[in-house]
Amino acid sequence: MKNIFIIGSKGIPAKYGGFETFVEYLTKMKVSNDISYHVSCMAENNEEFQYNNVRCFNVNVPNVGSAKAVLYDIMSLKRCYSYIKEHQLKDAIVYILACRIGPFFSKYKKLLEKLDVKVMVNPDGHEWKRSKWNYYIRQYWKFSEKLMVKHADLLVCDSKGIENYIQKDYAKYNPETTFIAYGATVEKSILTNESSQLIDWYKAHEIHPFQYYLIVGRFVPENNYELMIREFMASSSKKDLVIISNVEQNNFYQELLSRTGFDKDERIKFVGTVYDQELLKKIREQAYGYFHGHEVGGTNPSLLEALASTQLNLLLNVVFNKEVGTDGAMYFNKEVGSLASLVNEADSYTQDHIEGFSSRAKKRITDEYSWEKIVHEYETLFLHSHK
Repeated sequence: MKNIFIIGSKGIPAKYGGFETFVEYLTKMKVSNDISYHVSCMAENNEEFQYNNVRCFNVNVPNVGSAKAVLYDIMSLKRCYSYIKEHQLKDAIVYILACRIGPFFSKYKKLLEKLDVKVMVNPDGHEWKRSKWNYYIRQYWKFSEKLMVKHADLLVCDSKGIENYIQKDYAKYNPETTFIAYGATVEKSILTNESSQLIDWYKAHEIHPFQYYLIVGRFVPENNYELMIREFMASSSKKDLVIISNVEQNNFYQELLSRTGFDKDERIKFVGTVYDQELLKKIREQAYGYFHGHEVGGTNPSLLEALASTQLNLLLNVVFNKEVGTDGAMYFNKEVGSLASLVNEADSYTQDHIEGFSSRAKKRITDEYSWEKIVHEYETLFLHSHK
């Protein structure tokens, strides 16, 4: 029996982002009877519980501000070590999601090595590039990433772009890497066109099906909101630009408003967040097109969801997005007029042209990013890994 300990997500059942959803699907869709998962969960107690037939262990982390996630990973790693030692588990693997604990990693790595435990790390995206962090935190992230790459037995990258970056920037450590993508599903929303929550949402925001472009994502500068809003304002589109994001008490929102004056363009609609996943999926399905301006990090879950749901996808032309979208999407760059002209072009497309993009995008998801494929690749990796 392979005992796989997964730390670094906030835990399951998934209520949050990409890593949590990944762990949810990995455990829910488990095929092999030779794998037993142990999942750390951030909580306010240290209890254990079963979910998806998996042993979940809560880790009660003191609220120490921005260092809480670092402390959580260290405490989770300690718990893994104690459990493996106490139960004398053979052939165990610890899989750490994200590179938060570099300065503390080698100490625990040596302890785990003595128990013959292999440690794998998912380096995630370029966390040290994110604008939400101040200079010192960014420096910490970069340093932490370096140390985790140096000491990990294997780095599992969810993007070929990230894998290339790890191999190139950390060549002196000769890192062992592999590529397993993030997953998505092409299943349609269970909501119908007549569902009351859909109709009510459209009415509340004065939006009409297939008469809007859509953006969904964290409201941060590196997702290029200013570029996309400016370019849409410069387009001659009669459609709306609907932005689903949390902008309450967001300084960036106020800065953007003063710089672009988007409040004077009635096509631009900030509609807050949508937590109902079926409603969000239906809103994606009924968008005319989707804008994706992310340029930091690997395979982005919201991009996969867009390709799986929305007919037309207009993506910023960076290596991570091109790798995922290939010929199932359209691409814009940061030059003035690039996205505006692409919107004008997209507005004139025939239904056949649109359906061509849509079918290529969905085939891309089915062929390369289905959860069945991802889970199979992870189980194969875990079962065939040994020291």
